[in-house]
Amino acid sequence: MFLSRSVFLSTLLLLLLLLPVNSSRLLKAGAESDLFIEAPVYQNGPECCVPGPAKQTSMCDPSLVHIAMTIDPQYLRGTIAAIHSVLKHGSCPQNVFFHFIASGDVNHYTRTLKSAFPWLSFKVYVFQEKLVKNLISSSIRQALDNPLNYARSYLADMLETCVERVIYLDSDTVVVDDIQKLWNINLRGSRVIGAPEYCDADLAKYFTSDFWSNPEFAKVFQGKKACYFNTGVMVMDLGKWRQGDYTREIEKWMRIQKDQRIYDLGSLPPFLLVFGGDVEAVDHRWNQHGLGGDNLVNSCRPLHPGPVSLLHWSGKGKPWVRLDANRPCPVDLLWAPYDLYKFQQPLDRFRFDSF
Repeated sequence: MFLSRSVFLSTLLLLLLLLPVNSSRLLKAGAESDLFIEAPVYQNGPECCVPGPAKQTSMCDPSLVHIAMTIDPQYLRGTIAAIHSVLKHGSCPQNVFFHFIASGDVNHYTRTLKSAFPWLSFKVYVFQEKLVKNLISSSIRQALDNPLNYARSYLADMLETCVERVIYLDSDTVVVDDIQKLWNINLRGSRVIGAPEYCDADLAKYFTSDFWSNPEFAKVFQGKKACYFNTGVMVMDLGKWRQGDYTREIEKWMRIQKDQRIYDLGSLPPFLLVFGGDVEAVDHRWNQHGLGGDNLVNSCRPLHPGPVSLLHWSGKGKPWVRLDANRPCPVDLLWAPYDLYKFQQPLDRFRFDSF
């Protein structure tokens, strides 16, 4: 399944009709995790290799699809919606194993996840913020300075060595296609990362004049066709990552940034410096990014032309915030059917024809 602009409204209405509200039940009143309703149980199709029961499934099972996400109070609602979307559209939802990188109380997140998805296979890890606290320099938006934004650079260190491939997803995404398709892409040769590339973007704007005026820095892109890619959706070969010790390479550029200010945009530029020009290009349908506006302005943006497999609210605006404020953008209504938040406002208060 995928979405296109021509079927935007009809797909929205279909999603609202298919959302199995009646099969969801509210959590017990007074429970610590009394924020989300329980998701339906999504089962594997007949073509799937079925792993053991969720509580007994080993994360080393070769039939599993591994997905890594961060989880924190600010984006918890987005994370829950993203999980729901992956399971709802997956051909083998019982074969998905989630790895959650957390800031704060791991037990609280574990209870919340089990309440919303009792059968989900997952593990919650504590991110040691001290790893990056002294390496982070201020960026153009304060939210980008959160240490958890840098956790994606440490997945190879944190996840078990038997996990050799992982899909990293930002918490402001929803998947509207079978995640197995993204999992199955081939990372050819030495390529460590697969992601949609945008070669028409001006790579120069992601680095300061101090970077480009330094021949030692600028030569990192010499002889390469380096293109911008968004690090919110990546297929990562953790085996190759560990062999190349790429976490240390990213840390090296972060140290240089602390001293010389070679970029302004959070955790993205080090990835461009380390992997730019050697990324496995994935179809753009797998990251319709920028739906939250830009990094400074919360503005509405339409879907890009073409098919859609993943919607990404990168930028300042988040769909749950805009919906609660009664100021949703049209694309936010495509996020809403995956929202399991108990206290969400009814969608029928919005007139679809007004968009």
